Amino acid sequence: MTDTVLILDFGSQVTQLIARRVREAGVYSEVVPFDKGADALKRLKPKAVILSGGPASVTVDTTPRAPREVFEAGIPVLGICYGEQTMVAQLGGVVEGGHHREFGRADIEVVDHCPLFDGVLLPGDSEPVWMSHGDRVVSLPEGFKAVATSRGAPFAAIADEARHFYGVQFHPEVTHTPRGKDILWNFVHRIAGCSGDWTMSAFREAAIARVQEQVGEGRVICGLSGGVDSSVVAVLLHEAIGDQLTCVFVDTGLMRAGEADEVVSLFRDHYNIPLVHVDAGPLFLGKLDGVSDPETKRKIIGATFIDVFEAEAKKIGGADFLAQGTLYPDVIESVSFSGGPSVTIKSHHNVGGLPERMNMKLVEPLRELFKDEVRALGRALGLPDAFVGRHPFPGPGLAIRVPGEITPEKVDILRKADRIYLEEIRAAGLYDEIWQAFAVLLPVRTVGVMGDERTYDYVCALRAVTSTDGMTADYFPFSHDFLGRTATRIINEVKGINRVVYDVTSKPPGTIEWE
Repeated sequence: MTDTVLILDFGSQVTQLIARRVREAGVYSEVVPFDKGADALKRLKPKAVILSGGPASVTVDTTPRAPREVFEAGIPVLGICYGEQTMVAQLGGVVEGGHHREFGRADIEVVDHCPLFDGVLLPGDSEPVWMSHGDRVVSLPEGFKAVATSRGAPFAAIADEARHFYGVQFHPEVTHTPRGKDILWNFVHRIAGCSGDWTMSAFREAAIARVQEQVGEGRVICGLSGGVDSSVVAVLLHEAIGDQLTCVFVDTGLMRAGEADEVVSLFRDHYNIPLVHVDAGPLFLGKLDGVSDPETKRKIIGATFIDVFEAEAKKIGGADFLAQGTLYPDVIESVSFSGGPSVTIKSHHNVGGLPERMNMKLVEPLRELFKDEVRALGRALGLPDAFVGRHPFPGPGLAIRVPGEITPEKVDILRKADRIYLEEIRAAGLYDEIWQAFAVLLPVRTVGVMGDERTYDYVCALRAVTSTDGMTADYFPFSHDFLGRTATRIINEVKGINRVVYDVTSKPPGTIEWE
């Protein structure tokens, strides 16, 4: 990775999107809290810096500021929203607060030439953008000029071309700014001169070298779930260290139809990766017997998983390293100066408790990647599309798709309904358009009539959502024909279900999963 763009985080909800857009332009980027910026400059030696937006006001003396080293490094700087305002304030301009709110869609007018707009906008052009600010710049530092204005922001875009300092009051990183991606591309390529060599092929080679250096002759154990992240980790590590890797696949009995067989076949037979397959379904279902609270379910599953994993690790003689599929959003969240979410909506099933108990060092080869990059890496590693493009699946599995008490019978009914639902989605050519789709077996029984006989069976709810990152989501607009066809199949083919409903709740206010 020869070129890097450093992104200083001032607490914006969409800072991760800046990093994603820069990477989409073929340039590696890292997000660092603003107060760690000076150290990051020394460590990364970036070719440019981007200052993110944030919820604070620069009119208050105690709010965040960029390290002075940013403006003394002799490299291009782009300030976005709060980033523009703090740059202006720190370099001698004036920001005024309190009565210049501008939220949502706005139109900017380009008033001067600027490298940010090369090939995108010309003087006199008007362009829709997304604004989200309560303060505004009212006086520029020496050397700056206005290059775009809006009704609520006389300095909607500014430039000091001698020092390569730029600022935009709007958010180019969000999709609501249609040509924002092009503006960021101009900054990292035309202005910063980045080469654009951030590809998954290049990352693959670098990651393999790093794993080999870290692990040496040590042994690595990897918890394989069959999901995208752990699958990519396993194949990458196998390329790097071969038989020094052992994967442990714990079948909780809460997997989707045929999933356990697919995992074992792919990794043991196709890739010839040493794999321990533990059929622990009866153990998990036994511990969940009579449990209805969703958080208790998650904790039981997490604790049981750790117990089983630990026991299997001892059987194979232990290991020096534990491989985990930690992704970059997890890393950003863990170092966020704002502390992340203040309320836990639901706990997350992970193997994060293993390292301390098992005295192993962590190997996290994906910790620099976003989810879409992990999928691209999986393709570069030759993983089948059936694995790379698989919808997200929760760690607790089908347990949290059976609200209320869990029984083997309920899990079996749900597994069959879920298989039919996904079959119909694939047959309709809709699978790749949907972020996540699944069935839920409700703790409700209703009266029905089948073959002139009364039935009293469960209700099955179908859920399908569109999303880019899982943080927000909307229901997928299936046709009535599709829903009718799918419901008919489920009712006819799955004994125990006599009614099917479709969930049209967005996130927020709902969550994607029911528990």
